[in-house]
Amino acid sequence: MKGKERPFLLEDGVKNTIEQWGSSGPLLLCVHGMTSSRRGWERLAGRLSPTHRVFAYDQRGHGDLAGVTGPMTLEQSVRDLEAAVRTIGEPVDILLGHSWGGSVALLGGPRISARSVVALDPVIRVVPGTFGPDYVEDLRELLALEGETRKDGILAMYADLDPLDREAKVHALSKMSIRAIEGIGEENGVEAGKWDLRERLSGYEIPLLILVSGEDSVISPGDREWLGRQGPSVTVRTIAGAGHNIHRSHLDRVVEEIRGFGKTVFQD
Repeated sequence: MKGKERPFLLEDGVKNTIEQWGSSGPLLLCVHGMTSSRRGWERLAGRLSPTHRVFAYDQRGHGDLAGVTGPMTLEQSVRDLEAAVRTIGEPVDILLGHSWGGSVALLGGPRISARSVVALDPVIRVVPGTFGPDYVEDLRELLALEGETRKDGILAMYADLDPLDREAKVHALSKMSIRAIEGIGEENGVEAGKWDLRERLSGYEIPLLILVSGEDSVISPGDREWLGRQGPSVTVRTIAGAGHNIHRSHLDRVVEEIRGFGKTVFQD
C-alpha cells in the first residue's frame, strides 16, 4: 500500500522524500536499516495505519538517496532524523528503527523528544573485524551489476520475501553504491571499536522496547543481558525463531508488540 509522499530538505540541502500512511492516531516514525528504504515499512504501515499515522523516509545511500553517499556517520543520520521530524511538525509518539535504523532511533530518541522508542534488533556494538564480512562482502557482487541485470539479481537474492518486500529491496538497492555501505562502517570507526552505544544507553530514560531476533541477531548474548539490566524504562524481548529482519518474517508479532507497548506508554 503506497503512502502519501512529500519532499523535504535535509540540513545540508539534500532533497529527500517522506511518506505517510494513515491520518489519525499516535504518530509513528520509522527508520530503516542497511540495504532497505522507506518502502520496506509498507507492510507494517498497512497493518498500523488504520489506528496510527505512520511516517518513513530514506536514509543516505539508500532508495531515493542512493547517490548521496556521505556523510554516513551516526551523528549525521540523527540530524537527518531531526530534519524529518521538523518536516512532520508534530511530536513523535513512537520512534521505530531496525538494525542501523535502530541505532539511529536509540541515539535520536532523546534528541527529538520522542515519547517512546522501539528498536528491532538494533546494532548496539560492532566488533572490529566483523563489519566487512557481515555487511559489505555479500553485497559487493550484486552492486557491481547494472540496470536490469542488477534488478534481476535483487529479485533472485530476495526471492523468498513477500512481494511488497521484494519491490522495496529493488527500490533500496537498484542504484546503491557499495561505497554507501563501506562508508557506514568507515565513518563510524568500526575497526577502532567506536560503534558502541552502551554508554549512551546506560540509564536510558525514554520508554524503550528492544525486540531481539532469536536467530541470527546482531546483538550478542552478553549485550542482550546487559540491556535487560538498564532499568525500568527498558524492556527487552526475544522473538524465538526470528531472523534479523523481524518485521518481515514475524510481522504479526512485531505489530502486536508495538500496539501493546503503545498502550502501556500512552495509558495516561
